[in-house]
Amino acid sequence: MFEHVPAMNSDRKVPVTSDGEQAVNRFLEAVARSPAPGVGRGRLLFAMDATASRQPTWDRAAQIQGEMFIETASLGGIEIQLCFYRGFNEFKVSGWVSQSRDLLRLLTAVSCRAGRTQIRKVLHHAINETRARRIAALVFVGDCVEEGIDGLADLAGQLGLLGVPAFLFHEGRDEGAAFAFKEIARLTGGAALRFDPNSPHALKDLLSAVAVFAAGGQGALGRIASERGGEIRQIAQQIKNR
Repeated sequence: MFEHVPAMNSDRKVPVTSDGEQAVNRFLEAVARSPAPGVGRGRLLFAMDATASRQPTWDRAAQIQGEMFIETASLGGIEIQLCFYRGFNEFKVSGWVSQSRDLLRLLTAVSCRAGRTQIRKVLHHAINETRARRIAALVFVGDCVEEGIDGLADLAGQLGLLGVPAFLFHEGRDEGAAFAFKEIARLTGGAALRFDPNSPHALKDLLSAVAVFAAGGQGALGRIASERGGEIRQIAQQIKNR
């Protein structure tokens, strides 16, 4: 089900931008500026921190994961690969899945375990994966960074040169993490956004928006918005007016 990836060295901490509507607007503007994916089924790398503090958000992600597939169905669908880290140097990646039930099975098979962050492994894996076959975007959900910013920045820069934007969703108020996530987003051409863990609706809509972008670019996001309405319509309107 999951492939275990050998350990890499890691060392220090990092979270994200200001709260509220302005932060959401900046995130959506960054989505709009990101390069559109190529023709074909979009490929989205979905990475999550699975250390002990993450269990509530992991469960929440499992509940809403189907929305990413629903929103991209009319575009020909999307492929998602799940990767996560937890415990002592444990980093695992799944195969690529194109069905909601398969992603749900992967998510519900994982339990969170105490450990340090391994974001370097996430970035390194994204680089290797896109060199083999391009991915449209990287999504990362986490609450802190316990690694040196210089090493993370180097890998983020390499990912940016490959044209893969990273969209980082930060839970919590760790200022070190906010700075690091923002730097990773800047260097990849993506965006970093703090979200309220008590607002699963917001996480659902933001993940769905990035999934639609990965599947078909900005134009596809606009078309889905006209059909689905709600938060997705607001996202598309902000991109249109940027």
